[in-house]
Amino acid sequence: MTSWTRKILILTSVAAMAAFSAPQLHAQEFNCSVGVNYRALSGSDYTFLDELEERLFEYMNDRRWTEDRFDEEERIDCSLQVVFTEALTLTNFRARLVLAMRRPIYGSAQQTQVLTLSDDEWAFEYSQGTPLIFQPDQYHPLTSVLNFYAYLMLGYDYDTFDSMGGQPHFDEARRIATLGSNQGALGWSSLGSGQSRGELISQIMDPRFTSLREIYFDYHFGVLDQFIEEPDESRQTLLSIVQELQALREDVTRAYYLDQFFAAKYLEMIRVFRGSSEASQAFDALSQSDPAHLSDYSTMMN
Repeated sequence: MTSWTRKILILTSVAAMAAFSAPQLHAQEFNCSVGVNYRALSGSDYTFLDELEERLFEYMNDRRWTEDRFDEEERIDCSLQVVFTEALTLTNFRARLVLAMRRPIYGSAQQTQVLTLSDDEWAFEYSQGTPLIFQPDQYHPLTSVLNFYAYLMLGYDYDTFDSMGGQPHFDEARRIATLGSNQGALGWSSLGSGQSRGELISQIMDPRFTSLREIYFDYHFGVLDQFIEEPDESRQTLLSIVQELQALREDVTRAYYLDQFFAAKYLEMIRVFRGSSEASQAFDALSQSDPAHLSDYSTMMN
């Protein structure tokens, strides 16, 4: 890396947005917006959960998660929404975590969605005034999930700037998943549910998905970052990518990691291919590799 590749691309993108008027400050890795929704809970006063929003914001944004130096404009834009779905007791809850992260596109003022997911298997205890303490070597139902997704986002982000560049962060996410799985905690098992935290990191680290790891770099650096200056070549590169994804879909049976790629990218790929000479070939490949969005892909042919 990563770090210099990342800095060069982001600084160039920031220049396109004329954002150099303020002095540069060294900052933490995330620029994460946080929301907490407990409207589904009834029968008691849960307004103390309002304070959790601020604690989550501080936990994600005020910590140094890596040894790399991030400038303010390099911070990873993301959002984290905690939707409480059930109160098991006055302080024990089940919740859904909705996560999204973005990356700037080189030479433009635009961003691209890198990851978007909903995690419905989260159970934890929280009582008023409880501090959130970073203890990476101990499992905690609340903070370990936050730690896992922080390192997961770092892994995704670094992979987009350098082929396989997110490996150290995915290693840390897998270590946390192992802690959770050893505790038998909800959401960590890679058995049964095909969309658990444990299943996602297991697939990311599986050699069968190495091609997809590499595609995250090829897609972002080889297509999006080059598209303004070389649209025809970039579109050809993307066609090769979607054909490779078609081959991957045929080779694997459990593909949550691949599904996550399409969830974040399908609308963007439609915009790239719509009305182009590559649209027909792209439709053939995408309809096979991502049938969940078949009706959307058909609009590329218009």
